[in-house]
Amino acid sequence: MDFQQEFITTIHDFGADLEELEERLSGLSESCPMALIIPSLYEELQRPALTRIRDRLQHCSYVKTINVCLYAETVEQYRHAVEFFSELPQQVRVIWTNGPRVTRLLESLAEKNLNLLNYKGKGWAVWLGLGVSSLEAQAIALHDADIVTFERDMVAKLFYPIAEKEFGIAYNKAYYTRLSLEDRSMNGRVVRLFVAPILRTLAHVLGPNAYLRYMQAFRYPLAGEFAMTSDLALNLRVPCDWGLEVGLLAEVYRNVAPKRISQVDMGFFDHKHKEVGEGVGDGLQKMCTEILSSMLRTLTEMESVVVSDAHQMALKVKFRRDAQDLIRQYFVDATCNGIPYDRHREETTIEQFEKVIPAAFERYLEEPAGSSIPDWTRALTVMPDLREQLVAVVDADMGEARLTASVAKSVEMEKMATA
Repeated sequence: MDFQQEFITTIHDFGADLEELEERLSGLSESCPMALIIPSLYEELQRPALTRIRDRLQHCSYVKTINVCLYAETVEQYRHAVEFFSELPQQVRVIWTNGPRVTRLLESLAEKNLNLLNYKGKGWAVWLGLGVSSLEAQAIALHDADIVTFERDMVAKLFYPIAEKEFGIAYNKAYYTRLSLEDRSMNGRVVRLFVAPILRTLAHVLGPNAYLRYMQAFRYPLAGEFAMTSDLALNLRVPCDWGLEVGLLAEVYRNVAPKRISQVDMGFFDHKHKEVGEGVGDGLQKMCTEILSSMLRTLTEMESVVVSDAHQMALKVKFRRDAQDLIRQYFVDATCNGIPYDRHREETTIEQFEKVIPAAFERYLEEPAGSSIPDWTRALTVMPDLREQLVAVVDADMGEARLTASVAKSVEMEKMATA
């Protein structure tokens, strides 16, 4: 058995009884209400992954509230989403993140000199979800809407370390094995071929420091699945770019002692994939650029590391060697497990990822403060009842959607009766 621990607490999967774990969570749910956040584009409703997630969540009775943070282009799309999630037994709020009512509420906040109108994307959805969830829950978890291997034990594993107060855990992050469902090939290219080697390279070039040790302790730092206490949720600045997961880890590092941080094994995991991209402004290369710029920013902000052009050159030289060394190890691991492994394609990918290093430095120098939404504690000093107003807006949106659906159903029944 592998009981090896990292700088943070690592919770392995040794085959715990799921029903027993869910029973414990049900016992904790009264004293520690739990809310789940699902950021989603409307397009995810058309894919099988989200239907699978919805069906599995029906059995997670210990979860009090599910907040779906939806980006929808039209009111018809929003109404469809409300209907889609209506089968869930939990209290469900579908937050129309770019809807007119939410926008008008933000306009009133902007009039008080806190302008949040220009924030978009997954980071914006996460920020809204954290605010609404923290109003009623003490433990908040988040997972993506595109997990094709989703099982309900993922939710239990995220929540339990937070809900069990005896542990003293404030933040719990998922890690998993990324294998393709189709051919068992290795996925997770950004973590394997960029994040892992760049962290190793940064430690070689800059010397070891607490932040790099912390980041290297996470077995899958880009996992979009995590849970936290509501107190922590209110104190996190949420990044609004592809550096979201790394940026959130930096915020956790800033706010939480390492002994209160954990990671949990989710087993095998697969979701939709992105292309590497034609250049540094596209696809996974864009993601890597924003990830590295976020790391450089954190090194300066938290560790007082001053990064120079000489560091950039050293990183480029050392990164390729560190990445190639990892590829040799991946090749042995994959081959011994009968996993197909295209070593040449892996080498080509790291050559593409290497090109993002200058772009990341340029972004770091041009935007030293980054692009993060102010934490909720600041927003609440400007508008103390902002969360309550947001809930009222969401309830109004959902009430209108349900009324429209009810009227349409009545009209359809009348047509059938007279036919």
